Amino acid sequence: MIRQKIVAGNWKMNGSKESILNLVNGLLEGSKSSAEVVIAPSFPYLSQVADLTANSQLTLAAQNVSEQAKGAYTGEVSCSMLADFNVKYVLIGHSERRSLYGESDQLVAEKVKACLASGFKPMLCIGETLAEREAEQTIAVCERQVAAVVDTVGIEAFKDIVIAYEPVWAIGTGLSASAQQAQEVHQAIRAYLAGLSASVSEGVQILYGGSVKASTSAELFTMPDVDGALVGGASLDAKEFLDIIKAAG
Repeated sequence: MIRQKIVAGNWKMNGSKESILNLVNGLLEGSKSSAEVVIAPSFPYLSQVADLTANSQLTLAAQNVSEQAKGAYTGEVSCSMLADFNVKYVLIGHSERRSLYGESDQLVAEKVKACLASGFKPMLCIGETLAEREAEQTIAVCERQVAAVVDTVGIEAFKDIVIAYEPVWAIGTGLSASAQQAQEVHQAIRAYLAGLSASVSEGVQILYGGSVKASTSAELFTMPDVDGALVGGASLDAKEFLDIIKAAG
């Protein structure tokens, strides 16, 4: 099966009205690609980016969402709110959410469930810390994080879920897994899913994230189980991000 590549930019807590206008305009000028190009601005700029990207090839994502539908949850954002802004994807379980804000595997699974029920496609982020890699626990950690979601929503739901493997030790550090290291983990994740459903496993898009740069992306995208990238800091630079998109095809 030929899986379409996805190149997604996670802008994290960065940006202003002016900088985002310039960034989006730069991407609109040069983002023609066979890959799906996804951008995830902070919540205050969803409306601005939705307007700027209307009728374009750029796809909008949110960086997070509450598992709750509505109510007294100060500071949270619900799926129904995201629905007002033409959002297609939602990043769920990013390592910064897990490590800085204590999101557990089960909470991540509940957020995935809420997204699916509202018609969004979750980008489920998984990955190991440096200590876990050094203890040779990489595959076990990734399988545990995926299994929590399988247990909550079922394997068939992964037809509408994108997985992003992001080794925690590579996020924001300038370090990056080699293309072969990424392939080994992606292959293991796909093999785990295949043990539950071969057809679902074959179709799931698995992205790599973790200090992705234009200089390393070309080799990364040649790996058979790497279906794109979730890009952090490099996605804030239109030229760099466009070079990554170009490498995807």
